[in-house]
Amino acid sequence: MHFRTARPTAPGPEGAHSHPDAAGLGAELAAVVAGARRRAVRDGDRHVDTAHLLHSLLEQDPEVRSVVGGPPQLARLLGYLVQRSIGYGLRWQGSVEDSGALPVVPRPAAGEAGDWSPAAAAALAHARERARRRGERGAAGSDLLAGLVADPASRAVEVLERAGVHARELTARIAPRAGEFVQDANC
Repeated sequence: MHFRTARPTAPGPEGAHSHPDAAGLGAELAAVVAGARRRAVRDGDRHVDTAHLLHSLLEQDPEVRSVVGGPPQLARLLGYLVQRSIGYGLRWQGSVEDSGALPVVPRPAAGEAGDWSPAAAAALAHARERARRRGERGAAGSDLLAGLVADPASRAVEVLERAGVHARELTARIAPRAGEFVQDANC
């Protein structure tokens, strides 16, 4: 199985993290965020949700792919993510991903991805907080993955579970890679 890997890009005049979404994220995660935004626009979705983030993260971060599982699990997981715009993904297009953690996001203008779903915003905040607790300036892929699986009602967790990747087991595999205690994985 071949995965695309993000290539570093030269920072623009405002710097590598000039977009507000990229604040507090490492360079690799800034690319993941940009990829998730592009995917939401391309899919015609109202906002960027946790499944967009998961898809972009899996495409760009080899460490996250190794935590998630072997080639059969990854193929199944990516298959579900690709089906976002068909099949079961259609029921997501008219709704906002909201587990109740944050207020519902407003509807964006036609043709553009809006802000983050409440669950996606919470996952990004979770990633930043994990990095801050370790004394890191920017969050890593494992931080975002931990944030994505922290909300059992998120679309990312739904896709993971459908692909046979159990969120609780994944949380236990993430923590040791981030140099944290397993009980800290659910901040």
